[in-house]
Amino acid sequence: MQRRDFITLIACSLVAPTTAPAQQAKAKRIGFLRVGPPPPAFIGGFRQGLRELGLVEGQHFIIEYGLAQSAAQVPVVAVELLGRGVDLLVASGTPSVLPARDAAGQTPVVFVATVDPVATGLVASLARPGGNITGTTSISGDIIAKRLQLVRELLPNLATIPILVRESSPTTPQYAAESRNAARSLGVELRILSERNPSDLDGLFAALRGSSALIVADDAEFTARRAEIAELALKNQIATVSGLREMVEAGGLLAYGASFGELYRRAASQVHKILQGVPPGDLPVEQPTKFEFILNLKTAKALGLTIPPALLARADEVIE
Repeated sequence: MQRRDFITLIACSLVAPTTAPAQQAKAKRIGFLRVGPPPPAFIGGFRQGLRELGLVEGQHFIIEYGLAQSAAQVPVVAVELLGRGVDLLVASGTPSVLPARDAAGQTPVVFVATVDPVATGLVASLARPGGNITGTTSISGDIIAKRLQLVRELLPNLATIPILVRESSPTTPQYAAESRNAARSLGVELRILSERNPSDLDGLFAALRGSSALIVADDAEFTARRAEIAELALKNQIATVSGLREMVEAGGLLAYGASFGELYRRAASQVHKILQGVPPGDLPVEQPTKFEFILNLKTAKALGLTIPPALLARADEVIE
């Protein structure tokens, strides 16, 4: 290279624009559809899962909330949330799943719910869901049977166990059938109480006065109203059993079920894969691997109940 050409090359490098750095990817908008505000463990587990994948909120993702006041309002809220242009929809809780699927169109859906996705026709199979949806599910016959067994250990003379369900929930037929199967094996009768609308709760609890216990089915609407349910239970001297620690923290007696914080953490991995281009229908529906047994001794004392030592020893957490 001649000296003159070398000088010209250096001069051009000083004035010519350099190649622009790659434009930062736009933050993905994740829609979060639910009845009532998500409990801290739910949304905390979800955020934790995204952080563990190296994602920064505000930089890599933004969460857009669509919070219905009741299950009946979820379809309208789902449409409104999708109208904000979210890239993916998280259906948080059973009441959100079918409305999310029906409204989503081409928008991917990840659900975290108690619904049996195969029995309801939501997915083709757990291994290969197909379509534009996948997620995690938390309920099984074994879990339902375990709750009934805990009630019998706590109240061995109880002949009839009432169970509160939401009439329009897609999981209610399965939940009732599994409960009846488990009850037969334990030699107890079931009394299914169906909530048709939120205003029914007060009357349902009043009708239970004199009953010793009530199992509350897993449902986002009941979770959203957990403080009211706990208050009604104490007022009517009823020990409530459920599947969520949040119900016990609000004043319920005991809970046995999947760790929803862990389920939401795992759902974050599914969300991440989908946003990277993996078809939802290729991601298996995941089932729980971590379970929690929580007891509230303060509530037991208020109800005049003594927790058997063997039951107390098995608890993962005791609230005093």
